[in-house]
Amino acid sequence: MIRNKLCAMALAVAVAPAYAQESESSRMREELRQLQQRMQSLEKRLQESEAKANKAQESAAQAENTAAQAASQASSRPASESAMNPAVSAILNGVYGNLKRDPNTYRLNGFVPTMGDVGPGKRGLSLGESELAITSNIDHLFRGTLITAISPDNDTIGVEEGYIQTIGLSNGFTIKAGRFFSGVGYLNQIHAHAWDFTDAPLANKVFLGTQLNEDGIQFKWVAPTNLYWDLGAELGRGRAFPAGPAGGRNKNGFGSSNLFTHIGGDIGASTAWQTGVSYLMTSPRNRIYSDADSTGTLVTDSFSGKSRLLVLDGVLKWAPDGNPTYNNFKLQGEYFRRNEDGRLTYNTDPASAAGSAAGTLTGSYKSRQTGWYLQGVYQFLPAWRVGYRYDRLDSGTTTLGLIDSRALSAADFPILGRYNPKRNTVMVDWSPSEFSRIRLQVARDYARMNQPDNQIFLQYIVSLGAHGAHRF
Repeated sequence: MIRNKLCAMALAVAVAPAYAQESESSRMREELRQLQQRMQSLEKRLQESEAKANKAQESAAQAENTAAQAASQASSRPASESAMNPAVSAILNGVYGNLKRDPNTYRLNGFVPTMGDVGPGKRGLSLGESELAITSNIDHLFRGTLITAISPDNDTIGVEEGYIQTIGLSNGFTIKAGRFFSGVGYLNQIHAHAWDFTDAPLANKVFLGTQLNEDGIQFKWVAPTNLYWDLGAELGRGRAFPAGPAGGRNKNGFGSSNLFTHIGGDIGASTAWQTGVSYLMTSPRNRIYSDADSTGTLVTDSFSGKSRLLVLDGVLKWAPDGNPTYNNFKLQGEYFRRNEDGRLTYNTDPASAAGSAAGTLTGSYKSRQTGWYLQGVYQFLPAWRVGYRYDRLDSGTTTLGLIDSRALSAADFPILGRYNPKRNTVMVDWSPSEFSRIRLQVARDYARMNQPDNQIFLQYIVSLGAHGAHRF
């Protein structure tokens, strides 16, 4: 009995550790199973969360694409007239002139008269040429500009510039089409209210009729370089001097073309420069002008042939550390060289010049003429500037041909007599703000042979509304 109890106790002692070990293993297996279930549950929840995030991203991308399409459609098709919101500005210009010589008899001896008004202006008080400008982006591809000029003489409104211009082309290319100031030279592209002097230099008057605006198309490319460099070409109708006749030629094709390029950069932090060259080619047909013959009879002459104008221009600007607010200096100059070759007709309408004994004569004509100007403007106080300009023309060589054994001579064309006009001009102006300027200008003009003219001008220029920045 006692032996049986001892055996049972020994067996229990032997089996207890094995049973405890098996129980611990079962518990660990159960915990591992539960952990695997939790991991599977977390993995499933992660997959569901990623699926929801991807769906949300797809929805956001689709909404963004729809918004972009709507914006593009809205920009190309405004919902109302006020959607364009164009910038509108006006320039008012008034001048008081005190002239020693009669401005109605103004002429530049040695040079064929232009078809525009190249005189010094009127005596006394007069309203200068005022401007009304409207500019706006048309859509994501084009921008439009309309600038009208109000003539002070007959209160008529003319289109000075009216063109569209691309804004969506890449690689530095732009195209302009309509009526615009030609890219020939430097000053020709700048509106008169932004000039540093009241009037244009003599060279611009005789070679470009003061300012050439052409109906045509302009192509321009700006190089992607640190040094500014552009190349451009223009094709025009030939609506104005030097092409002529006024209003343009009655033919298909182009009556004028112009090639130009500019290069510019900085010298340190205080100085910037730009230089350029342009070549204007026109083919005048019956470009008429009036002149008095040797007997004093007023006759009408005309020229047909080829006209080639080369212009070199340069601008240098200086301001301490690049800040022009207090002090700055601008040096500007242009050189013109014109060659013309063709047929010159004297007295195109004998019936209107009965006093002329020569009748109508036509002969060959060839000329080579030059001109230049150089000007400097210094701002010595924040609102005050002073400037000086020197103009010089050279009538060069003019060759007239034979017709019916009779040589056309300077007596038939008195205005073509050899002469070199010049002019000295000084000015001082005050600009209390960027919207207003008052200028006093004094000039000694030797445009007419042996008739120097003392010219004094008092001018105001004011800007109303939003007005864009001007070129360099």
